[in-house]
Amino acid sequence: MSTTVKIREKYQVTIPEDIREKVPLRIGERVEVTAREGEIVIRPVVEVIRTQTWFWEKEWQQTVSKSIEDMKAGKFKVFKSAKEAKKHFGD
Repeated sequence: MSTTVKIREKYQVTIPEDIREKVPLRIGERVEVTAREGEIVIRPVVEVIRTQTWFWEKEWQQTVSKSIEDMKAGKFKVFKSAKEAKKHFGD
């Protein structure tokens, strides 16, 4: 669905309500604006706190995915206590 909007002062546009309902945005959030093949594309940007960027790194995401696969395949051990886990891992 497309909607026509008017370009205002400082080249500002208002994102129509029916579009905002499909792509939820909040006032103050950031968007990425790019030109692509003669069109203007506006995409929401998810900002990550600097201290949490490690979680989104490719290597960490691959590790998490592998762990989830292992759990689904039953490749895990449940320990009854921290002492039992330490003994298992040689601590």
